[in-house]
Amino acid sequence: MSTTATTDRLLVLPPADRRAGTPYARAHEGPAGAVAQHGGTVVENADASPAGDGTATALVLVHPVPVEQVEQALAANPDVTWVQLPFAGIEPYVPLIRSRPDVAWTSAKGTYARPVAEHALLLTLALLRDLPGRLRATGWGTPGGRTLDGMECVVVGGGGIAREYVRLLRSWDTRVTAVRRRAGDVPGADRTVTQDRLDEVLPGAGVVMLAAASTDLTRGMIGARQLELMSPEAVLVNVARGTLVDTGALVDALAAGSIHGAGLDVTEPEPLPDGHPLWSEPRCIVTPHTADTPEMCIPLLDARIRRNLAARAGGGELEGLVDVEGGY
Repeated sequence: MSTTATTDRLLVLPPADRRAGTPYARAHEGPAGAVAQHGGTVVENADASPAGDGTATALVLVHPVPVEQVEQALAANPDVTWVQLPFAGIEPYVPLIRSRPDVAWTSAKGTYARPVAEHALLLTLALLRDLPGRLRATGWGTPGGRTLDGMECVVVGGGGIAREYVRLLRSWDTRVTAVRRRAGDVPGADRTVTQDRLDEVLPGAGVVMLAAASTDLTRGMIGARQLELMSPEAVLVNVARGTLVDTGALVDALAAGSIHGAGLDVTEPEPLPDGHPLWSEPRCIVTPHTADTPEMCIPLLDARIRRNLAARAGGGELEGLVDVEGGY
């Protein structure tokens, strides 16, 4: 979507006092400096209110805030025509987005692709090299582990994370099948199929990596049937959202040895409760949604915001436009 050139009055959320002492404390500086370069101004949050002074034309979130606060800010600033969200997974905001078709909504999708794909590869290699067991070991044991060379890999998703992960897989002699919602090739993949063919491509895969958006269509896409279709030597990696996997079915599959292992940066529920079976499952690695930490994300989000502010000032294309119908 191209935009009409505009000099923005920018409202940044959350208010500066609510960011104090957090990794996001300096996040205000990026948008503030960028909008000033294009002749715009930053609307100060009056009395630490998320509504500002009511004159904003653009709303930028540099840290997640409740949907209700965004709705309040939009109601108080009727001239807002663009909202930048700070994350790729926008599920809680979808009803609000759909209720405001007059606003251009952009997310951070694709922005954090490199660090998240890097984390997905870390989990993949750790599982293939049997690191969960080795990290728990108290003796030398029996050597084990496999290489990615010659392996069939299924990558679910067609966005930035999936594409970067496919690029990383090309360091090895792998055959990659990409699975995505819409028809169309994923760059670097040997073949691309639509989501309705997921069950067809799971058998024989050594690696199944999930990087799809969380939508009604992807909820529970890896359930008991899909886990049964996977090879006992296969590893499952999820860096998308926990809702893509039926947690109970995964617990059962791991306990039964139906798949070789699982690497999860996201879970359902999240946070994963203390004492949950996945914490003690020797075939599983759980990282606490740390594929993209604030230290990694803030510079990348800042760059996305700067490019979108420049697009607004010059009438260019906004990056990361939300697919309102798809919900991501």
